[in-house]
Amino acid sequence: MEGVEKNENTSLDIESGGEKNQNVMFDSNINVGEKNQNVEVDNNVNNELPVASNRKGKWWYAAIHNVTAMVGAGILGLPYAMSQLGWGPGVTILLLSWIVTLYTLWQMVEMHEIVPGKRFDRYYELGQYAFGENFGLWFIVAQQIMVQVGCDIVYMITGGTSLMKVYSILLPNGTPIRRTYFIMIYAFIQFFLSNLPNFNSITGISFVAAIMSLSYSAIAWIASSIKGVQLDTSYGSRYSTDASHIFGFLSGLGTISFAFSGHNVVLEIQATLPSTPEKPSKLSMWKGSLAAYIMVMLCYFPVAFVGYFVFGRVVEDNIMVSLDKPNWLIVIANVFVVIHVIGSYQVYAMPMFDMLESFLTLKMKRKPSKMIRLVTRSTYVGITMFVGIAFPFFGSLLSVLGGIAFAPTSYYLPCIMWLIICKPKRYSLSWFCNWFCIIFGASLTILAPIGAVRDIIMQAGSYKFFS
Repeated sequence: MEGVEKNENTSLDIESGGEKNQNVMFDSNINVGEKNQNVEVDNNVNNELPVASNRKGKWWYAAIHNVTAMVGAGILGLPYAMSQLGWGPGVTILLLSWIVTLYTLWQMVEMHEIVPGKRFDRYYELGQYAFGENFGLWFIVAQQIMVQVGCDIVYMITGGTSLMKVYSILLPNGTPIRRTYFIMIYAFIQFFLSNLPNFNSITGISFVAAIMSLSYSAIAWIASSIKGVQLDTSYGSRYSTDASHIFGFLSGLGTISFAFSGHNVVLEIQATLPSTPEKPSKLSMWKGSLAAYIMVMLCYFPVAFVGYFVFGRVVEDNIMVSLDKPNWLIVIANVFVVIHVIGSYQVYAMPMFDMLESFLTLKMKRKPSKMIRLVTRSTYVGITMFVGIAFPFFGSLLSVLGGIAFAPTSYYLPCIMWLIICKPKRYSLSWFCNWFCIIFGASLTILAPIGAVRDIIMQAGSYKFFS
């Protein structure tokens, strides 16, 4: 890319290893043009907020957080998505999604410090720079809220459901307990953990969660392999009518797009890393991100392909249900799921805590304090708990959000911002790659929610609120 413009009046306080370097300028090889520079949070306030209050992170911190954010319990539904799509489309969509989102992840890492002397520590700050201060703020924030709050609600439901599954296996003759109470147990843990101050303070929790995600993924595909392909296994359509097949296909697209939703916290994770002109944060962030994506590949592909290969068209929407035995293995897998979603909840909640505390300190002029943190975060956990208890069909609704919000933020919004900010030459390789990602991601946005909406309508009669 040609042309280098540097704004000589732009400066930034950057923490590296706990020390502040004043008025440091970054080099940039990208023509960023004339943009509104007033998009980042004031540094004095920034030092009190969860995302950027600690910039002592390491590249493996980034790897851990990215794995925890991406490899969610939704991975157990990938074999079911394969049964909805079939071998050819299923393998193609999954591979394309991995490649496209790896590319857009690289773009976001590069754009974190694309303006000399600035750090876009939050997704919406980069959106403001690309789309304008007001539109960029509300456009990106709306989608981030849908993704992050939506995921946290699903983690509430998943955590409670897995705890209930463990209870029912260990105590088959015990007193029946509603899922509501198991969700409340899970929420109690989150009330406690939510008072940890910042991203780097949850690294240990995130590390354990990442190990758990790798573990239950391995259990899913290894146990499936041991069970082996059954004599009556078939890979034909799991639906009896053409209409059901079409809508099921679209629903499968939503499941896969939901699996690649980690981009919503990429810039916030990068904000925790130190940065200097000699060693910008993008170097360590990309190292950690690439390591995370390799681990994602080692989790997603075996579970999706082996699970579908073994069970075929009759695979359940949770591969663990198809396995069902031995009981001890199912118990262990569900315990791993619970531990994982405890960490995943925090990774997605931390940017929300940052948004809420930014609003209170900047707009409401409240002084940052432990009381503000306690009230704000406890309220957030309480709301996600209530919604998880009240609306048991939220998992189906999330497939709708998967197309509307998850696909844009992971598949093609980074490409649109890259075209606006970096202005690659028309018909160049970069230009073609970005437009391919935009068309592919926009197709998911349009098509994926259709199947999910039909699922909600078809199942509406069986839903029970506050189950």
